[in-house]
Amino acid sequence: MTMPPFGSSGYGNAGQRNQYLSDSVLSAPPARLLTMLYDRLLLDLGRAESAQQASNWAAANENLLHAQAIVTELSSSLKTDAWDGADSLLGVYNYVSTALINANIQRDAALTREAIELLEPLRQAWHEAAAAVPAPAPAGAAAFASAAPAGFASAGAWNTQPGTGGGSLGFG
Repeated sequence: MTMPPFGSSGYGNAGQRNQYLSDSVLSAPPARLLTMLYDRLLLDLGRAESAQQASNWAAANENLLHAQAIVTELSSSLKTDAWDGADSLLGVYNYVSTALINANIQRDAALTREAIELLEPLRQAWHEAAAAVPAPAPAGAAAFASAAPAGFASAGAWNTQPGTGGGSLGFG
C-alpha cells in the first residue's frame, strides 16, 4: 500500500503536512532553525512586495505582519553579549522592523524592497555558516553541546530554549 502525496486527499492531508512541518521545526538544530527563519522571512517579503505592486493590500499586510513577527523573533532571540557583531545585527533588525511597519502603513513597496536588499546577504551568510557546522550527534550524545567551528557565532548567537524567543511563527 502506498500513501498519497502530501496535499492530496486521503493520508496526505493538510493536518499531516502541518504536523510534519511542526516536527521538522522542533527537531531542527539551531543553525537550521535560523536559516529556516531567514528563508521564510525573505519569502514573506517577496510575496509582500508582489502584493504591494499589484495593490493587493490584504495579502501585502498579511505577509508584512508575518515578516515583522519573524524579525521580532530574530531580535528577541539574539544574545547581544555572545559575540561582537550582535549589536550591529540587532540594529539591522530594528531598522528593518521599522521599515516593514512603514511599508505596511504607507503601502510602500520601495521600503519592502529595501528590507529585502538588507536581509538577503544576511540570509546567504547564515546559510554558509550553517553549512560549516558539523552535523549534530545523535540525541543524547554529550558531543551535541559542543561549540561551533571557530569564528562562527552560532553556538551562542541566539537562545535555543523553548519559550525564550517570543513565540511560534509557523512555516506552512
